[in-house]
Amino acid sequence: MEYRKLAFTDLEVSRVGFGGWAIGGHGWGPVDDHDSAAAIRRALDRGINLFDTADVYGFGHSEEVLASALGDERRHAVIATKFGMTWDARGRVSRDVSPARVVEALEASLRRLRLDCIPLYQVHWPDGATPVAATMEALRRCQEAGKIRWIGCCNFSTVLLREAWESGPVVSLQVPYNILDRDIESTLLPDCRERGVGVLAYSSLAQGLFSGRYGPDATFEPDDVRSRSAYFRGPRVGDNLRIVRQVQTIGAAHGRTGVQVAIRWILDNPGVTCALTGIKTAEQVEENAVTDWKLPPADRDLIDAMSRPDGR
Repeated sequence: MEYRKLAFTDLEVSRVGFGGWAIGGHGWGPVDDHDSAAAIRRALDRGINLFDTADVYGFGHSEEVLASALGDERRHAVIATKFGMTWDARGRVSRDVSPARVVEALEASLRRLRLDCIPLYQVHWPDGATPVAATMEALRRCQEAGKIRWIGCCNFSTVLLREAWESGPVVSLQVPYNILDRDIESTLLPDCRERGVGVLAYSSLAQGLFSGRYGPDATFEPDDVRSRSAYFRGPRVGDNLRIVRQVQTIGAAHGRTGVQVAIRWILDNPGVTCALTGIKTAEQVEENAVTDWKLPPADRDLIDAMSRPDGR
């Protein structure tokens, strides 16, 4: 496993991270807690030390499963969780990053994760109403109280990231990035490199499309996020699947899978700290955690050319 220092912190993180949305048991089809626990333990065995979750994943269940499966290792792993989403008894979700929500959500995550201090605490989404400075001030107070080691943001625009930075250092930005979704290359990536902010890439496998298991007629349950995803629906599906097939062909030439090529392509971008991969099983860990190879420059150039927005 490759490791990289997260920004200017003292955290050395695995370059492949464990994405914990699916293990919450909601939004990604059937999942079994025993399988989730086995996957988490396999991830530890394979050198993965960055585990990303959120309070809203399974409405707290993902954090609980992660804490239970990690056991005492939870005090040594780099656990990254998020706040900023609220939900009611019917599971209806809304955004709230107010100072009051910062405190409420943090205390709940600390209890579920069974930690005294969360290594990386992230703003999940801006809510469009709370000033960034107010959210950051509340997070700084929690950091000074010893309940947060480092603060990160997710899904922030360049403008919002700059506003957050003005309130104090932000060590990471979590954003979607993969072969099919490269918008950050001209905006957020350069900004993060200038400030020394680590980039955690999510949807690195285009919500599983690079697994090669899904065709143009793939169907999902209504509560599965993929049932509404542009990766699987809409005018770009044909082009997306064509690129997936080409990536699989490139991988086969090197004895690798399309998943491994898609992850390696992300890791070869020097502006990216970690590729987060959504995981439900130990078998997925085995495939995703392979980093002991390099994508030849000619193949990377080919992928770059076929996945450019103007080349579709």
